[in-house]
Amino acid sequence: QVQVVESGGGSVQAGGSLRLSCTASSTIFSITDMGWWRQAPGKQRELVATISGDGNGETHYADSVAGRFTISRTTDEDTVYLQMNNLKPEDTAIYYCNARHIQGTRYENRHEYDNWGQGTQVTVTS
Repeated sequence: QVQVVESGGGSVQAGGSLRLSCTASSTIFSITDMGWWRQAPGKQRELVATISGDGNGETHYADSVAGRFTISRTTDEDTVYLQMNNLKPEDTAIYYCNARHIQGTRYENRHEYDNWGQGTQVTVTS
């Protein structure tokens, strides 16, 4: 069982900044990769950024946020942050956190992203 808790959403003006936080925990699984998705009204959910949990900390960003958003995680790798700078109105969406977990010890056998948080609303005004 994996629990994902996120926070940090709010309303800001264009050009402003916001930082989202997400913590994933489990009593029986190990948490590995984590990431952020978002869903705007009338749109499908899209990937925003991910960060690996295998030790190299490799990150991936959607083209629409590259250079403005930064994903990071704590040393224990159970909490991730999404620093959002120079926000634009088109960034308005519900932002969701997700995490991959491992039943054993092999990173290659990690589960897919199927542990969704509740979502947090980000609104950027003109």
